[in-house]
Amino acid sequence: MARHLITSAIPYINGIKHLGNLVGSQLPADLFARYQRGRGNEVLFLCSTDEHGTPAELAAAKAGEPVAEYCARMHKVQADLAEGFRLSFDHFGRSSSPQNHRLTQHLAGKLYEAGLIEEVTEKQVYSNADGRFLPDRYIEGTCPNCGYDKARGDQCENCTKQLDPTDLIAPRSAISGSTDLEVRETKHLYLRQSQMRDTLNAWIDSKTDWPVLTTSIAKKWLNDGDGLQDRGITRDLDWGIPVKRGDEDWPGMEGKVFYVWFDAPIEYIACAAEWAEAHSLDDAAWERWWRTGKGADDVRYTQFMGKDNVPFHTLSFPATMMGSGEDWKLVDYIKSFNYLNYDGGQFSTSQGRGVFMDQALDILPADYWRWWLLSHAPESSDSEFTWENFQQSVNKDLADVLGNFVSRVTKFCRSKFGEAVPAGGEMRARERALIDDLGDRVRAYQDHMEAMEVRKSAAALRAIWVEGNEYLQEAAPWATFKEDPEQAAAQIRLALNLIRLYAVLSAPFIPDASAAMLEAMQTSDDSWPDDVAQALAHLEAGHAFNVPDVLFAKITDDQRDDWGARFSGTRD
Repeated sequence: MARHLITSAIPYINGIKHLGNLVGSQLPADLFARYQRGRGNEVLFLCSTDEHGTPAELAAAKAGEPVAEYCARMHKVQADLAEGFRLSFDHFGRSSSPQNHRLTQHLAGKLYEAGLIEEVTEKQVYSNADGRFLPDRYIEGTCPNCGYDKARGDQCENCTKQLDPTDLIAPRSAISGSTDLEVRETKHLYLRQSQMRDTLNAWIDSKTDWPVLTTSIAKKWLNDGDGLQDRGITRDLDWGIPVKRGDEDWPGMEGKVFYVWFDAPIEYIACAAEWAEAHSLDDAAWERWWRTGKGADDVRYTQFMGKDNVPFHTLSFPATMMGSGEDWKLVDYIKSFNYLNYDGGQFSTSQGRGVFMDQALDILPADYWRWWLLSHAPESSDSEFTWENFQQSVNKDLADVLGNFVSRVTKFCRSKFGEAVPAGGEMRARERALIDDLGDRVRAYQDHMEAMEVRKSAAALRAIWVEGNEYLQEAAPWATFKEDPEQAAAQIRLALNLIRLYAVLSAPFIPDASAAMLEAMQTSDDSWPDDVAQALAHLEAGHAFNVPDVLFAKITDDQRDDWGARFSGTRD
């Protein structure tokens, strides 16, 4: 039995995420976790909310809540939505947890001992109106590169150019809007990433199986221009992890906290410690996943993320882990995704443009969204959500191909043989050919799933559904029944077993429909079909079944048009 540690990029706490965020990390990670569990492997699937930094403080201020209360409330909101989308996290943690406080401070101390942290005096923008230094994201202004008037002090959202606050034209405080700003000196800690450049280059070069998207982004940050830069790991904020060296105070860093991009990836590890505590397990239970000297040497660690998160996960986080000199488990494979756009433009949280997770579940069950998003995952390039394409995919793939097959088979059997698997007949050439073809298709599906080729996996699964429909059309048990009822029984017995096979294979993509199919077949046996011939004889003659409710309702043109208008950019 293999062991798989799986993490998806942890979402910011500030608000409900849209479908582009969902398909960029959490949903494909869940697909892979469900598949590996289905194959009988041991899985620890972790995610958390990212609760520190400017976004949390600004969102809490806008909501009129203390930041700690805001984060606690929004963590529950995001956890509930994750459950609604059937994301099968073993633990959904919080970067504000005591475990992450301790581990972040511990690793900072180890990096300091290794000579990889230095104190730097730098100039930073101070707001006289707010009486505080302003972190990069607290400063807004006009981008000198593209002219966008709402660029942040760290990056322009419009052209993606990385900025310093002093680069902005007409800068203002994002808190008060005040332009009464000045530049003052302050001290911060920097992670000396530049000292790790050769080590990181060699490590990334060893990952020959990584997606081109992942390695190209990492290499660009490593080698373009002046190469990998040292990065500040502290900020002048009230909300965050206090700067310490392990348990000791850090002289000169009083009142400062660690920068969110230093502590957030460390939460992947801390989340495992939270999981262990939640299940009354000792430290050894989580360390066997994260410490190679304590059992993690045989773990395969896979990360899922959008392409904007790649630099931190290929460079900053590994620099922290390797630089500590401790035996932390490094990532084996990073599955990165491009962007999902929305109906001719971009999803926009600020403009409320696109479908957000809560809205999606208000209008349709999770499986509808899971299927479309995964079958159109933005792997090799950006992809686009349109309501027309969504309607077509749901109606053709889910309703016409899968749902119709289940309905036709169960209703026909009930009308001719009753609600039990019929006896009689035998496997003939057509049935044996189907079994052989399905054996090949299941192996292809498994290969794509193992390689984390999401869209190809969806296409392979759909082809398996189609194969059953084509067999049903060719065999035509309704016609066979008139002349040879026993042979019709054999055909429909095979088709009923196909429903169970579809349930097992489809579970990673559409878990609710999978559960409904298993329930209809009155079986809880969801064992993976290592032998397709055996799987298609699993339900024996006399085994009872039910005719299920409609698995997937078709989307009407009126619904499509209504939703298109509703989600064009008016979210409250």
